[in-house]
Amino acid sequence: MMDSNIYVVGVGMTQFGRHLQRSVASLAEEALHAALKDASVSMADIQQAYYGGVTQSPLQGQHAVPGEVVFARLGLVGLPVYNVENACASGTSAFQLAVQSLRAGACDVALALGAEKMNIEDKRRALALFEGGWDVSLAEENAARLLAMGEGIQVPEGSESERPYSQFMAIYAALCRFWMKNFGTTQRQVAAVAAKNHQHSVHNPLSQYREPFTIEQVLAAQPITYPLTMPMCSPLSDGAAAVIVCNEHALARLGIARNRAIRVAATAIATATPRAADAFADAVCRRAGQAAYEQAGIAPSDVNVAEVHDASAMGEIIAAEYLGLAPMGGAGAAAEAGELSVGGRMPINTSGGLESKGHPIGATGLGQIHELVMQLRGEAGPRQVKDAKVALQENGGGSIGYEEAVVTVNLFTR
Repeated sequence: MMDSNIYVVGVGMTQFGRHLQRSVASLAEEALHAALKDASVSMADIQQAYYGGVTQSPLQGQHAVPGEVVFARLGLVGLPVYNVENACASGTSAFQLAVQSLRAGACDVALALGAEKMNIEDKRRALALFEGGWDVSLAEENAARLLAMGEGIQVPEGSESERPYSQFMAIYAALCRFWMKNFGTTQRQVAAVAAKNHQHSVHNPLSQYREPFTIEQVLAAQPITYPLTMPMCSPLSDGAAAVIVCNEHALARLGIARNRAIRVAATAIATATPRAADAFADAVCRRAGQAAYEQAGIAPSDVNVAEVHDASAMGEIIAAEYLGLAPMGGAGAAAEAGELSVGGRMPINTSGGLESKGHPIGATGLGQIHELVMQLRGEAGPRQVKDAKVALQENGGGSIGYEEAVVTVNLFTR
């Protein structure tokens, strides 16, 4: 169990999308002020800040101190600032470090903020960012090992895009085929996940895409690489998200409304191990999830709503199964049956997920936390999960061996 009670008291985010005329700092400012207003605290109340970002160095040339630079532009100065890069898990890694600072007694109020501006004129340069998410000295070996997972499934003609896309989408496609071979997962089930998430996003004003899709429309959409089509994959996104956390002392000192404070029940992080491709019990996502469940004294069956890392729809299937939210091989069928939709047994990615809400890398995980806080407060509007009391957030980044390099899992309770 956690040593003391830590609470999320403020969340804020921009709409994720293509913000071609805006700077990273302006996006961060919007998210920060939204979180401050949500928490009813001032900038002066923040005692430590953790900044999650990946793309400022290669895309904007900000090779060092991105957090200090952004926060200085916003007037958040003089306090300890830590920069966190952990691929797509950067934002949630920043959040976990903020929670640790509170548990250690280093401060009473801390901020985690992530921001990215990924849309630039040279799309190939932006997509090339993802090629740095593994050991670059072994890039060809990495690709060959992971793409080989998809061998043995016949690929239909015309199912490969002629347009550029991240090689990680080809790897997600190989994982799809691996699941097809091992568990009987179908392309239609993967499409059901995508259709469900796009349906959720219609009701999220902060989502990059808000167009509903049926399963048939997802299947008929522009192919990426079999079995993935465009609506099954996350886009390049700009955006920012912020989360403010505090301890019991600050909750009382600042007069923060306790009925809107969401308790952090567990924070867990795990990194890759040299496991075999089919050693599913040892997967990094499963290990991170088990650590979080044990820390909180919560079982998968206790979870009412979850946001998981669906850089492709297949990512949601894999995460849901590793986290025990569906049996191994069963998440695709559960999605097709409506069990993972709002109103179903285990609603997942009520925000619309990365596929439709968007995926500005350093802000992604904090955007997931934003959604879950809204759900636990009962403030999610038409996408509200009835009586949500326990929420799970998961996201991962990079690649080592046969899995993500790092996965973070956080649990929250009302």
